[in-house]
Formats: sequence, structure tokens, C-alpha cells
Amino acid sequence: MIVLCWTIDAWQSGVFRFSKNPIQLALVGLILIGVIQLLPFGTANETGGVASSIKSLSFDPNATKTTVVFILSMLVYFSASLAFIDTPKRMRIIVYTIIIFGFALAFIGIIQSLISHDKIYGLLDARLGAPFGPFVNRHNFAAYMEMTLGLSLGLLFTGAIDKDKRLLFFTAIGLMGVSLLMSQSRGGLISFIASLAFLIALTSFRQDEKGREVKADSRAILLRVGLAFAFVIVLFIGIASIGSDTSLTRLTEQTQANDPTPSRTEIWQTTLKMIAARPVFGWGLGAYGIGYAQFDVRNGATRAEQAHNDYLQVLADTGIIGAIIGIFFIASLFYQSWQRRKTKDTFRKGVVAGSLTGCFAVLVHSLFDFTLHTTAVALLFLTLAALATIGNRVENLNAYRQHHRRRRASVSEFKRKSEGEVELLES
Repeated sequence: MIVLCWTIDAWQSGVFRFSKNPIQLALVGLILIGVIQLLPFGTANETGGVASSIKSLSFDPNATKTTVVFILSMLVYFSASLAFIDTPKRMRIIVYTIIIFGFALAFIGIIQSLISHDKIYGLLDARLGAPFGPFVNRHNFAAYMEMTLGLSLGLLFTGAIDKDKRLLFFTAIGLMGVSLLMSQSRGGLISFIASLAFLIALTSFRQDEKGREVKADSRAILLRVGLAFAFVIVLFIGIASIGSDTSLTRLTEQTQANDPTPSRTEIWQTTLKMIAARPVFGWGLGAYGIGYAQFDVRNGATRAEQAHNDYLQVLADTGIIGAIIGIFFIASLFYQSWQRRKTKDTFRKGVVAGSLTGCFAVLVHSLFDFTLHTTAVALLFLTLAALATIGNRVENLNAYRQHHRRRRASVSEFKRKSEGEVELLES
């Protein structure tokens, strides 16, 4: 549907819109790796009466095909976001839509947790998982809230929100924060606190009149630190006031000794063995489960489909080449975002800071879970990446210029009147 609408727009306008943002090359690189992993290079011998099959670098070609299609879809969406979010109005619509949707999602998640915590929307039975809100896995819900919270807090910390709207933002942020804690995701809590520290550090710099980066005054930094600390305290008080004790107790629980599922430590140790066995091209995109079974420390009694660490899984699935592509994506995201924040448009600066903070939170969360494998989380992550790295065409510098024209005009008027009064007194 996106490609169809894109084609219609190009036909009607006579211009094919496309962004030259190099961050798209990372997704293209992953697709190329998947295609290479699917290329046939021989046949396996017939064993046990089973016909020979075509060899490929991927140990699970069907899973690799599915993953390539998934990444291709993400590339189309991401490229369209970079191409069509091209005006200040569109950027504001996208930003406010994300925040309003995050507020609504948090409200639904809290109500569902209090009324029917094991059923999604009170209808879909998801007892085999750990549901929260519309997600079967509570960690995915936490990741979604991390991004909507990061975007909202970025606008507040940079002063991009008018005073008459700040109460609404505080309400939305509070509800989203409470829902994140109620999801009982320890990785989500760690990622959120890390994103708060990152946002404080990011907004501790400002531009002087010559466009150079200088450190903000100590009072402003202390104000942000105090605001972040107060926000965390209020969240815990809010959790305690609604009686959700399990949300707090689980944050300090330890893994039970009789748990039949492998722990994250066991999974990571096995993943390191997989990486050592195939360090260049990996086991194939989406083929992690096949490779894990060959190195399972429990002799095949369990099988992990995900590494619970996206960085290790990238190495296991795609090898060193995939790791280089991943490093390029993250480096390009942070470098371009840092450059985009050097603007006189306050709202644009807030969007960049908030979007990068949301992305940072998910990147931290990816150390413990596999949140980016979920379509909804991946789409919002790419949307924030687009908002953080879009070019200057979304900046509303006219409002900035008009504000300074009015300011200069008022100063000139004041000087003119003052000079007139001085002349009158002299006469």
C-alpha cells in the first residue's frame, strides 16, 4: 500500500520523492546479506532415503526469506517516512499522534492489568505469555512506552511546549510512566532510567551566538536532574497508590532455581559458541533457533528462538559483516541527530532530543530482550529515527525570524521613544 501510494504521488506531482539519508543503507545491507545467505552453492548428499537438498549459507532458508521480507517492509516504511515527513506541519502531526497514541495505549494497559491481566483487551487469552496491553510480551509494551516517553520528555526538557499545554503533557507522561512500571519489565525500567540520564546529558549543551556548542548553566542542569528524580519518585508513589504491589516486587525478584527455561546467562553463553563457530556470515537471518539447538548446554532439552540480546543475535545471524552494518546504523543515527539538533527552531530541537532519547532507550533495552523483532516496536523505532535525522526542511524558521523581528521592532520603538523623551527634557 505504501509503494502504491508512493507511485500515485510521483505520477500526480511528476516528482519521485526520495531521501538521500545514508542510514537507509544499513537496512539495504541486511537485505543483501540475507539474499547472499540464500544463494545456492551445492547440494547435500541423500541420507536415509531423503532426497538431496540445496545448500546455502543459511541453516533455515525459510526463516531467512521471512526475515528478508520483514526487513524489506521496514525499509519501505522508513524510506517513505524520510521522504514524506517534509514540512513542519507534518512533523507536528506525527509527533502529537505518537504522544496521544502512547497516552491511550498506557491507559488501556493499566485498565487491562487491573481488570483482566491475562487477557488482551479482555478477550484474547494469552496466559502462555506475559501480556500487557495489546502485547503478548510485557517487555515489548515497555519498549513502546520508553519511546513515547522519550519523545514527550524531550519536548519538555527543551522548552518546546507552551505553558498552557504542559499540564496535559505532564498527565500523559505520568500515565505512560506508571504503565511502564506496571508492565513489570526490569529491562524496561533500566532502559527508562538510562534514557533519563541520556536526555539530561543531551540537553546540557546549548549553542552560543556563533553556533558553537557550550555547556548550559548549572542551574538549568540541576533543574532537569531534579525534575527527572521527582518524576521517578512520583511514578513509584503512583504505583503504590493503585495497589499494584506485584509490579514493584517483581523488579527485585531473582530467577527461580527450578525454572525449566534457560536463563539469559545460559542463552548468551550458547550464543557466543554459535558466533565462534560461524563468525563471518553467521547462521542465517532468522536461523538462530537451528544454531542454538546444536550448542544447547541442556543437550537439546530446550530451544531458544531469540538470544535476548539483539547485539549478540546480529553477530550470530549475520556474523562480523552484520555487526559492521549495525555499528554503521547506530553511528549514523547519533551523528546525524547531533547535527540536526543545531537549530534555532525550538520544537525541532525538542523532537530531535526526544526521538534520539527514545531510540537510545530501546538500544539499551536490546541488551536484555529482543524488542526490535516485534513489528510495532520496530515501526515506531524507525519513525523516531526518521524524526531525528530528517533534513532541515521540517524546521519552522519563519516563526523564529518573526519572533526576533517583533523583538527588534519593540526594542527600536523603545529606543525611539527614549530618545524623544531625552530631546524633550533637553529642550
